Order: sequence, then structure tokens, then C-alpha cells
Amino acid sequence: MDADRKDRAKPLRYAGLGLAVVLTTVLAGCTGGVNGAPNTGGSAASAPEVGTAASGLDEPWSIAVLPDGSALISENNTGLIKHVVDGKTVSTVPVESPLETTGEGGLLGLEPSPDFDADARLYVYLTSPEDNRVVSYRWKDGQLSDGREIVTGIPKAGNHNGGRIKFGPDGYLYIATGDAAVSSRSQDRSSLGGKILRVTPDGDPAPGNPFGDSPVYSYGHRNVQGLAWDEDRRLWATEFGPDRDDELNLIEAGGNYGWPEVTGAPGDDRFIDATVVWPSTADASPSGMALVDGTAWIAALRGQRLWKVELDGTEAGEPEAFYEGTYGRLRDVAAAPGGGLWVLTNGTGNDRMLSIRVK
Repeated sequence: MDADRKDRAKPLRYAGLGLAVVLTTVLAGCTGGVNGAPNTGGSAASAPEVGTAASGLDEPWSIAVLPDGSALISENNTGLIKHVVDGKTVSTVPVESPLETTGEGGLLGLEPSPDFDADARLYVYLTSPEDNRVVSYRWKDGQLSDGREIVTGIPKAGNHNGGRIKFGPDGYLYIATGDAAVSSRSQDRSSLGGKILRVTPDGDPAPGNPFGDSPVYSYGHRNVQGLAWDEDRRLWATEFGPDRDDELNLIEAGGNYGWPEVTGAPGDDRFIDATVVWPSTADASPSGMALVDGTAWIAALRGQRLWKVELDGTEAGEPEAFYEGTYGRLRDVAAAPGGGLWVLTNGTGNDRMLSIRVK
């Protein structure tokens, strides 16, 4: 791990317009504002075209794209999964497990099994009355059945519940957890809180995990909200900071990302620096993320905008923002079938899944 860290680009700090952004070496040809300030505007002329892929949603949290091109959408507080086909909700299915929807808890991440066509299982991250947990169900004809507990005992609280789940290119399930408002959990490798976990489809620690017979893949996280892999199978993750230093991290097996000892990219040799840091949480609170053709598209909650970050290997370019304040809070992003993005609005009173055409 130490050798890998030496090879990573040194973070640089850019300041201007009262903001600062920490990046790795900026891609050639990228330009910013005064003194290299990040582009937080995203002009109307350059913003990708937006349509509506689904409407009538109630605080949606996660998009799961199925092999047939349809989408399953989780609703945080209602506990419902909505099946959207060609812009229409064709079924509305309650999750069979008891839910605790206090604060940030409730129905969170969704992810279809890698062999969904042959074994149609849907993985669900939810907050139960006892804990956060991952449960899998069989999905058939718009119904859930055969619930199986995959991982239980993830700490829960009114906030910092994590919740994003994704199958990686290696066929294992990655689970993003939060510290559940107890920051010391993040440095405690015996706790499931404040981690990225890596398990088999049945919930066992994945072979080759960095800490032996443990599901922990990386630690020192505060509240991971987005997971995505680039074309070279590198894992990237978005993470909420406290009142500063929201992060985009390049994840290394066994890596310690510093919370609560440090945030952002302070250059402390004990920890791995973030690749991109948004010093002001008012601009970001980065949630779900999709990686398409070397570009990270990141939904911002408090920032109420869609961030675009060009990636080049282990380096990241200067973030560019679109739709600031136009659609409200944005919760999740998925690569849409046939190209483009699907993006969830969150908390508008009549939420939508946006369809965004990107080049």
C-alpha cells in the first residue's frame, strides 16, 4: 500500500472567489476562474440537455438499472420500490423488512445481482429498528420474495448511515457505511461503521480482503455515499465531510482515509489524501455517482448541482458544476441504457428522475 501511495499525484490547492479546491494535477487543457478557482457555474449554453425519465417520486434514494433497460427506484421514507419502464411506473412494491425512517435512515441503496437474468435477486440496504443491513430478495413479476439477510449489524443512527451498495467488476458486493454519528468507529476495524465493506453475494468476507477474515475493505470514512469503478477497475467513492472538506476518494484495499483524525488532503503520511476536496459543503455534499467514459458525474445534495470531474488514471481534473439550484437537491446518478445519465432529485415535493444527455 505504501508503494502505491508514493505513486499517486500530490494534491494541489487552488483558491479564488472565496473558495478552495484540492485536486490532483489538473488535466492538460482544463482552465478555471480567478487564480484557478473551480467552475461552479456551468453555463446554460454548455449544460447538457435535461428531460424527465420518471415523475411522481417521493424522496427517492437509489437507482438500480436492470438488464432490460428499466429502472428500480427506492424511496427513502415510504419504503417503496418503484419499477419504471419507458417513463412510466408499472409497479410499486413495499419492502418486506421493518424500516426505521428516523433522520437519514430508511430504504437506501438498491443493486441487482450480477447474474440478474439467470438469478433475479435484488440487494437492498435499509435501516431496520436494530441496525443498518443488507437484504437480498428475489424479484419476479413486480414482486419481492425470499428475503435473505446478507450483512447485519451495521451501526445505525439518525445520520451517517451510508447506504450505497454496488457489485464490483470482481463480482463482489461493496457496501458503503457511515460512522453512525460515533466518529471513533471509523478507525476501529472491528466495527462495520465508517467503512467500505467487500463481501460475497451471500455476505461472507470476500477472498483477498486486506484484513483476513473481515469484510472491511477500507476504513477511516465518515459517510460514504457514492461508489463507482473506472475503466481500469479502480474504485472511486464520494464522502460527506463535517462542515468542510467533502471528498472524492480513490479507494485502495486496506486504505485508511483519516476520519476523524483528518479531513480532505492534509498530506499526513498516516492516511490517504482525498483526490478531490470541496472545502465548502454548501457547494457539494456529494451523494451518488456514475463513471462514464472517464468522467465522474456526482449528485450534490446541499450543493444542489451536478458535478462533472474528468479522470485521467489516478488523477482528477477541475470539477465543473451544472444546474446550480435548478432542480434542487440531487441524490443519485446512474448511467442510462443507450447513453446519458439518470439523476434523482430529492426533497422537492414532487421528485423526478431526470434524463440528461451527455456527450
